[in-house]
Amino acid sequence: VQLVESGGGLVQPGGSLRLSCAASGFTYRRYCMGWFRQAPEKEREGVAAIYTYGGSPYYDDSVKDRFTISRDKAKNTVYLQMDSLKPEDTAMYYCAADIVGGMWSSPGNFNYWGQGTQVTVS
Repeated sequence: VQLVESGGGLVQPGGSLRLSCAASGFTYRRYCMGWFRQAPEKEREGVAAIYTYGGSPYYDDSVKDRFTISRDKAKNTVYLQMDSLKPEDTAMYYCAADIVGGMWSSPGNFNYWGQGTQVTVS
């Protein structure tokens, strides 16, 4: 399983970025793909998640109404559109995937991770 993120960068407060995560090698048809972030000296936290079998996506309260997670089934790629960015959104952002029976926001429920992409809002 390989997850490759892209799209991070430096943006001013109020700006936008779109992260992409291309997944390959996943043999399961029904699984969860999530975005997590980790700021220096802080724990990794769930930002948003989407399940391949449908249903509404999930968001952390801190990003609700600003971030949008979506999936292109044909490309097996998940996107995170981030609008109205704030300095507190600055972190390394990671894509994760797995069959998740528990909380989507718990990093421990995911075995497959991308390498991360840095987002800096300043």
